Amino acid sequence: MNTTSNRKRRLGAVAVLGLAASVAATGTGLAATTPPSTVHATAATVAAVPPRSFQGALPAPTGPYAAGEDVIHLTDASRPDPWVPSAGPRQLTVTMVYPAVPGTGSPAPYMTLAEAAGAVQRLKAPASYGITPQSLAGVTTHAFDGARPQRGKYPLVVLSPGYEDPRMVLTSLATDLASHGYVVALVGHTYEDSGETLANGQTSSCTICDYPATLDFDSVAASRALDESFVIDRLTHGNTAWPLAHLIDKHEIGTAGHSLGGAAAAATMIADPRVRAGVNMDGSFHPDPVPGQIDRPLLMLGAAASDHSAGGEWEQAWAALGGYRKWLTVAGADHTSFTDLDLLLEEAGFPTRPFSPERGVVITREYVTAFFDRTLKGAHSPLLDGPSPNNPEVLFQHG
Repeated sequence: MNTTSNRKRRLGAVAVLGLAASVAATGTGLAATTPPSTVHATAATVAAVPPRSFQGALPAPTGPYAAGEDVIHLTDASRPDPWVPSAGPRQLTVTMVYPAVPGTGSPAPYMTLAEAAGAVQRLKAPASYGITPQSLAGVTTHAFDGARPQRGKYPLVVLSPGYEDPRMVLTSLATDLASHGYVVALVGHTYEDSGETLANGQTSSCTICDYPATLDFDSVAASRALDESFVIDRLTHGNTAWPLAHLIDKHEIGTAGHSLGGAAAAATMIADPRVRAGVNMDGSFHPDPVPGQIDRPLLMLGAAASDHSAGGEWEQAWAALGGYRKWLTVAGADHTSFTDLDLLLEEAGFPTRPFSPERGVVITREYVTAFFDRTLKGAHSPLLDGPSPNNPEVLFQHG
């Protein structure tokens, strides 16, 4: 398998965008390690841009419900932290997004100031773009703290972000799923991203971010699978960790992730039979599943690069799948098109990318929701039957 291709699929959104920001600031070419859509600008171009105020906003959810939000903190006393054992038991910060009554609650921040500071530090964007911890934390999310929940029970979807990415980069997907009747758990994998504010108020750093060439991604995916299963445990059994856990239908559980989070989704499906369906968004598999390991529905949704089209690196995983399966690629998309980050960069004034960030968000939301509607709710969606004139960028691989 191509080494450069592997690296692209392992880089998370913040990592890729940090490379983009470095290019914009210095004019340095990074074609060997950066996806084709990475922004190229000269130092003179950046210097000519006057300082601006970044005011980011995610798209509003499209479903009938509002999106409520709670942040919970969990401690897994059964295992030490895999990356910083001296920190004690594994601690996780999880954002719960749920179907809520419109007009209730107060606007939720995108992240804490400390989390935003960590993301800004890793992004290394020139100051002229106005991306500060305050402006990043204040991105409009269309999620509401303390919103009154809708009555009923809803499937649970656990979301895992890419390597080096905080959980918030999947917020636009989470709020849309909640608006269509899902409870969503956005998992922050501590010490694996730009920062997670923990129960004690401290914000973690990324212990494993600086040496990706030597990192065992199979081990990271397996560790994330343990994180996800622990979150499911704490949301569905005994004295649950979330006051609104009664909203969850514990028999209908799915998982989805971007990049390394996509590998984690597959690893969780292999390890945890409670997970009935999964989505891998533009991630390598770590490791590739073998026949018999995943016999439940799986959606592979990726950029139409050579390694994620038929005949590429996803071929072996596809052949091993035993349940309902779909393999879709998006023409023109890049690795970060399935997250919030392309859209936020565009709003910050970075040069426009060839593929519309707005289209990336729309396609991700529509197809992931349609897949979970079918597999967790039993609701048919024609989107999954074949090519759609409304989404000509979406290509069906292997029929």
